Amino acid sequence: MESVRLEKLTIGYLSKKNRKTVATDINASLESSRMTCLIGPNGVGKSTLLRTLSAFQPPLNGAVFIHGKNLASLKEKQLAKMVGVVLTAKPDVQNMTVEEMVGLGRSPYTGFWGTLNADDKAIVDEAIDMVGIRPLASRMIQTLSDGERQKVMIAKALAQQTPVIFLDEPTAFLDYPSKVEMMQLLHRLSRTADKTIFLSTHDLELVLQIADTVWLMSDGGHLDMGTPHQLAESGALSNFIEKKGIVFDRKQLSVRVLSD
Repeated sequence: MESVRLEKLTIGYLSKKNRKTVATDINASLESSRMTCLIGPNGVGKSTLLRTLSAFQPPLNGAVFIHGKNLASLKEKQLAKMVGVVLTAKPDVQNMTVEEMVGLGRSPYTGFWGTLNADDKAIVDEAIDMVGIRPLASRMIQTLSDGERQKVMIAKALAQQTPVIFLDEPTAFLDYPSKVEMMQLLHRLSRTADKTIFLSTHDLELVLQIADTVWLMSDGGHLDMGTPHQLAESGALSNFIEKKGIVFDRKQLSVRVLSD
């Protein structure tokens, strides 16, 4: 089912002196229970697109709809109940337990004082268990590894109970086994929790193996969209991947580096 729709979306930056357009007239959609990965070269506008979808910056033109509601019309509390965002940056907090951090995901639903009731605590517990971090619940955030901390922030987004979760390079700074585990976790959560998972990443080979849908962004903000196999057959992935000394196998969806 369609959960996010982009209609004639133009993204970029607007200041008093000039307007910088990154991509124009983007028409696309994201579906629930699917994991979509945004890939592409550095500098083409992936972060700008993700920030626009997350309402961190306004579109220059067009609109983003979340479950039929225009993103621009949503108040902050409404938005917080529809979209969860997990950023790459480490949370700048000290002396807060994992359980308390995940509990912050309930802030759109709690009162002024942010006190969790029994239902809120049950939702926090469920989010912790879904991500598999129960043994970490009483640990302080600053004592965690990068991979553990990323799982905590995903649990916080789950506790927020939004139908859509956007993630900015969730596998950055992780070792390879942890990258695989993180991508598998997100793919599984899209199914078991019926979430729309949309993430940017540079881990191309993992994307080709795990993603349901790929958005490949190229210079000028052009988007090629489809399954990994569809983008391989169209030649879009070859155009992106095959540089000097790099070969892409369309059938096996694999990348090979040629030796000198």
